[in-house]
Amino acid sequence: MKIAIIGAGKWGQALCHAYREKNTVVISSRTPRDIEGFVPLEEALECEYIVMAIPAQAVRGWMEEHFVDHAQKLLVAAKGIETATGSFLNEIYGEFVPAERLAFISGPSFAAEVVQSLPTALIISSTNRELARVFSDALPSFIKGYVDDDVVGAEVAGAYKNVIAIAGGVCDGLGLGNNARAALISRGLVEMSRFGQFFGARPETFLSLGGAGDLFLTASSTLSRNYRVGLGLAQGKAIDLILEELGEVAEGVPTTKALHTIAIEKNLYLPIAAEVYKMIEEGKNPMESVRDLLK
Repeated sequence: MKIAIIGAGKWGQALCHAYREKNTVVISSRTPRDIEGFVPLEEALECEYIVMAIPAQAVRGWMEEHFVDHAQKLLVAAKGIETATGSFLNEIYGEFVPAERLAFISGPSFAAEVVQSLPTALIISSTNRELARVFSDALPSFIKGYVDDDVVGAEVAGAYKNVIAIAGGVCDGLGLGNNARAALISRGLVEMSRFGQFFGARPETFLSLGGAGDLFLTASSTLSRNYRVGLGLAQGKAIDLILEELGEVAEGVPTTKALHTIAIEKNLYLPIAAEVYKMIEEGKNPMESVRDLLK
C-alpha cells in the first residue's frame, strides 16, 4: 500500500514511522518539514489511503480549505469534540466523505513509544469492517491491531479520556494519593461510558483498548499532554500559561468546553468533566473541586 499521513506533529510522525514498516508512506502538512518522505499536500491527497492526524478543532476548516475528493479512504487519528458545534469527528468528516470510506484509530499509544517501536495494541473502528481490516493489517509487527464497528464509542472514549486525564493530573499534582487517583479514573470511566451510551455507543467499548486502556494510560503519565495540563492547574497556574509552556495541542481543553455545552443542552450529569471545566474556564480552586466531588 501507499499511505499518506496528513499532519506532521508528533502523532502524525509516529504513525508515519509505524506504517512505514510494511508500506510506502509519505507525509505532509501545512508547514513544510525537513523530515523523511515529506511531500506537497497535493501529492499526498492523490494517495488512496490517507491517515488524518490533524487536531480536532482544525478539522472542519482544513477539510473546507484543502480537501479534494479522489475517493480516498481515510483513517482518522485525532481525538476530540468540536467546541463550536459539539460535533464528533465522524460527523465532521462525514460531511465530506461517506461513512464507508472512514475509519478511526484509538487505543493506548504515546507517540514517543510508537516511534521507539515498543509493543502497542490499537483498535481500528469503522462501519465498514473490511476497510478497518485493511488499515489494521497494514500496521507494523510491533502493533497488534483489532477491528471494531462502534465508531461512536471509539469517538467518545478517545475524546472524553483527555478530560479525565486533566483531572488525573490535578489529582497527582495535589498529592492526593493512589486511592484518590484510582477512584477518579474508575469513576471517570463510568462517566464517559454513560455519556457515550446516551449517543448510542455500546457499553463494552468503554472496557476495550480504546476506552479503559487509553484512559488508564493517559490519566496517569507525564507523557500525556492533558495530564500535564492538570499538573499545571494543581500548581495554581492560569490555563493560558499552562498551554504556552506546553507548546503542544492538549485536546482535553477544548473538549472540556464542548462537553460542558452538550451537558447543558442534553441535561447530562458529568460531574468530573464539570469540575475540570470550572477549573479551566472559571479559575476554580482545584481543592474546592475535590471537596465538591467528595460530596
